[in-house]
Amino acid sequence: MERQEAHKTVRVGDRSISYTRTGKGAPVLMLHGGGPGASGMSNYVRNIDALAAQFDVIVPDMPGYGASTKGLGRDDPVGELASSMLGLLDALRIPFAHIVGNSLGGACGLRMALDAPQRVGRLVLMGPGGIGTTRSLPTPGLKALLNYYKGEGPSREKLREFITRYLVADGAAVPDEVLETRFQSSIDPEVVAAPPLTGPSGLKAALRMDFTRDRRLAEMTHPTLILWGREDKVNRPSGAASLAKRLRNADVFMFANTGHWVQWERAEEFNAITAAFLRRAGGA
Repeated sequence: MERQEAHKTVRVGDRSISYTRTGKGAPVLMLHGGGPGASGMSNYVRNIDALAAQFDVIVPDMPGYGASTKGLGRDDPVGELASSMLGLLDALRIPFAHIVGNSLGGACGLRMALDAPQRVGRLVLMGPGGIGTTRSLPTPGLKALLNYYKGEGPSREKLREFITRYLVADGAAVPDEVLETRFQSSIDPEVVAAPPLTGPSGLKAALRMDFTRDRRLAEMTHPTLILWGREDKVNRPSGAASLAKRLRNADVFMFANTGHWVQWERAEEFNAITAAFLRRAGGA
């Protein structure tokens, strides 16, 4: 059955989760990154229509972001996100879904597969967080993300630098309207009051989030497609080989002259390779 819905909300525990849903076919949950002003639609604006031609595409704003309830715990933020997204699937009566996740969303999707393997089919992970983050100092891009609300607070200049310098390889290609939309979302009073993944506690949580120390990785059988930009300044491209080494059933595709936002910078190739991968038979 084909669905085309815009910005609905559903209650998951004590939170309201905003989401859009469109298309028909196997369900695909698309999880956005954790940068300032992030949301599901802004993260995947170049991908939703292409994938909805073949799949039932669900694009939520994760807790702490967009139109969903703000606030995210510091002790285990990724576990909290994974639990909320599994709760979203429950609320939508979706027992089993493929997952596409960028950055923080990739970490969330990976955690969902580890915590509830029977609920997850195939995984597409773009520069996922939590791969080797405890083994060296934070990248410049990650530091910019974590410090966005510190000091003088959020500003257009800080947002522009984060996106054009750290999210993409070619900052000049990012339209002003994309920057302004992200900035306005980043200064939502509820976000400013409880910004996710920021400050010292946010840094500690990010550094603890290292999946390469999780022994369950070696037991995962989910077909996984790892996509990474060679110019990624947020999560190190070396994470691709590190993660693939630990997964039984993972393919890796490296994008040249591409930063952290693979699905935006290389949308046409991303849409094609992701659709082809998700169409293949078999799950976990």
